[in-house]
Amino acid sequence: MIKVLLATVLACTAAASAMAVELPAEIAKRGSIKLAIVPNYPPMEFRDPATNTLTGFDVELGEALGRKLGLKIMWEETSFDQMMPAITTGRVDAILSGMTDIASRHDAATFVDYLHNGPRFFTQQSRAAEFKDAMALCGKTVGASRRTSFPKEIAAWSDAHCRGDPIKFVGTEGSADARTQLKQGRLDAAVQGGETLPYLMDLEPGAYSPIGDVFAMQFTGLALSVKEKALQQAVVEALDALIADGSYRALLAKWKLTDYGVERATINAGQ
Repeated sequence: MIKVLLATVLACTAAASAMAVELPAEIAKRGSIKLAIVPNYPPMEFRDPATNTLTGFDVELGEALGRKLGLKIMWEETSFDQMMPAITTGRVDAILSGMTDIASRHDAATFVDYLHNGPRFFTQQSRAAEFKDAMALCGKTVGASRRTSFPKEIAAWSDAHCRGDPIKFVGTEGSADARTQLKQGRLDAAVQGGETLPYLMDLEPGAYSPIGDVFAMQFTGLALSVKEKALQQAVVEALDALIADGSYRALLAKWKLTDYGVERATINAGQ
């Protein structure tokens, strides 16, 4: 009798872990969902140097969402430039790779937002005394990935604060390239998402020093096809369930992202 009761409890628990949501027929039949990822943006997504396995906040969040939806997550590595085409052509079902939700992307994708964050200036620790606040960056050379929203946001900040002595912007091939140029002395400062800096500072103690706080508000979202309304709603419900049961907060704490968490899932909140 005890064994029967235990089996019943375990079955109910397993059933509760997968949500009763309406999924697109093809995905439901397949039993999996294909997510595009570019694993070069720790702590969001990267390959563990010791094991070469995918890891990071986005990876663990994706697996948790999959469990809620009752789907296996199939990760498909691609380049940043190919992520949006992969969505529009149906090569993948979604993008979960630290992508910023901005209005200019809404024609191509619908975003379920799961973090709020923003760009932040930083410099080499050895030069921290030169940049006691962000105003010291006026007239200086600042680099950031040209493929992000950072160039536009840096220009807006410079226009608002530097007047006749604007920041000299240098577009880089990515955040890692910006950090390399910073170390080489080709840049006075760099910009990347504020949510990534604590991890980098732990990874390279004494290398970097933040300058001021984040200087623009952004949302990071899981991108889906604009046509897949049912899948969009399913992901919203799954994320809200992870928030409600505490799993989401636990992942935020593990990856030192607590300050960037959201209270509920939103759709296309980016501007």
